[in-house]
Amino acid sequence: MKVAIYGQYYQNSTEPIIRDIFVFFNKNNVDLVIQDDFLAILHQKEIIKKEYNTFHDYNDLDRNIDILVSIGGDGTILRAATLVRDSGIPILGINAGRLGFLATVQKENIDELMQYIIDKNYSLSPRTLLSLESTESIPEIERLNFAMNEISINRKDTTSMITVETYLNGEYLNAYWADGLIISTPTGSTGYSLSCGGPILMPAVESFVITPIAPHNLNARPFVIPDNVEIKLKVSGREEHYLVSLDSRVASMSNNTILTIKKTPFQINMVELPEKSFLKTLRTKLLWGEDKRN
Repeated sequence: MKVAIYGQYYQNSTEPIIRDIFVFFNKNNVDLVIQDDFLAILHQKEIIKKEYNTFHDYNDLDRNIDILVSIGGDGTILRAATLVRDSGIPILGINAGRLGFLATVQKENIDELMQYIIDKNYSLSPRTLLSLESTESIPEIERLNFAMNEISINRKDTTSMITVETYLNGEYLNAYWADGLIISTPTGSTGYSLSCGGPILMPAVESFVITPIAPHNLNARPFVIPDNVEIKLKVSGREEHYLVSLDSRVASMSNNTILTIKKTPFQINMVELPEKSFLKTLRTKLLWGEDKRN
C-alpha cells in the first residue's frame, strides 16, 4: 500500500497524533510519501528524523497512491483537495482541530481506525464541487478553480449591504440585498452556510444551497436547488469592489462583473470508515444526543 501524508502543525496538539500515525504505518510496512513543506516542519521540530520520499503539489503527486491522509482540521482537508484535484486519490481526515465534519478520525482511536485502511475495510464518499467563471479575470483562483465547501460573495470595505442579482439557468430568481451570498455544496452545508441559517444536506444529495448572509429582504430564505443548475450572479453596491471566495481562496472583484457558478466535472473522494458515518458524525458534532435504540 502507498499512502501520501499532508498536514498542518499545531503546537502541542498534533505531535502525538503525527508520531502515532508514522509509527503505525511504518510498523505495517506502508510505503509513505510526504508533502515536502510538511516534512520540513516535522524535521525542524524533530518530530520525525527519518527521510521519506516527497511530493510538492498536484503536478508531482504519484497517481498510484492509494490514500492521502490529511492531518489537521477541515480546513486542512480543503487544502488537501487542491493537491489531489481530479486524480481520484481518496482523502482520509485525521482530526487535530476542533469541529471536524470532514476530519472524522479522532486521536483517541487512531490505531483502531487506521487498521481499517490496512485491511481495505472502508468506503468512498464522492463529494460534489463548484466551479466559477467570470467576465473579469481572477488570477488568484484561475489555477485552482473549484470549491469543495462553498463559493461566497461578500461586501468589501464598507458597512453597506450589496445587491446580488441571481439567475438560475438564465431565469431571474431574486435580488438579494444582504451582506453577501453563499452557494454551498452538500459538503459545505455543515459550514458557513449552516452558520447563516442554511439546511444540512447529506453528502450524496445532488443539490446546492443558496444562503443569503444577513439579508435585509425579510422574506429571503435559504434555497435548495438541483446541482445541474447554472447560477449567474451580478453584484452591485456603494463600493466599487466586492469579495468572492472559493473555500479559503479570496479575490476582489469589480461591481457588475458576471459570475457563473456550476458543478465541476470531477469529484473529491472522501474515505468513510465503518464506525465514522456522516450521520454518526452529525449526531456527535451537533449534540443531537445519544443513539436511543435498544
